[in-house]
Amino acid sequence: MHADNLPEGVQVLRRILFEGFARGDTAVVDELCAADLIEHQFGLEGRGADAIAHVKKAITQVHEAMPDLRYELEDWATRGTVSWVRFRGRGTNTGPFFGPPSGKPVELTVVDIAAVVDGRITEHWGVPDRFSLLQQTGVLARLRPGAP
Repeated sequence: MHADNLPEGVQVLRRILFEGFARGDTAVVDELCAADLIEHQFGLEGRGADAIAHVKKAITQVHEAMPDLRYELEDWATRGTVSWVRFRGRGTNTGPFFGPPSGKPVELTVVDIAAVVDGRITEHWGVPDRFSLLQQTGVLARLRPGAP
């Protein structure tokens, strides 16, 4: 299905991932998130300006860690104003990510749930597979007792 034919909420979430996280464009947050955004994602929790700032910081950090990161929309569903999406992200860890860059390729699944009203995210729950990223980039190996 062409992106233009997707429901509004799915299109908005797709843009946040494709333009924000993949390209590092934090301006997309101002365009696509309500000023009173309620953010539930672990590590980004907040409301309003705090939530917006947390999402922008996350975009910057992810893009710095994996500047070639690209996403593919794999599945979606909607009910009313709420959309559920599943993305597959692929990139290379060439920037800092809980330590020095590993230079390793990474692949992760991201599940996002968002209420979208008038083209803006009003409430968001995000579940990126951070554990797989920690494993793939070698962070977990460094945390083992006796690891260098």
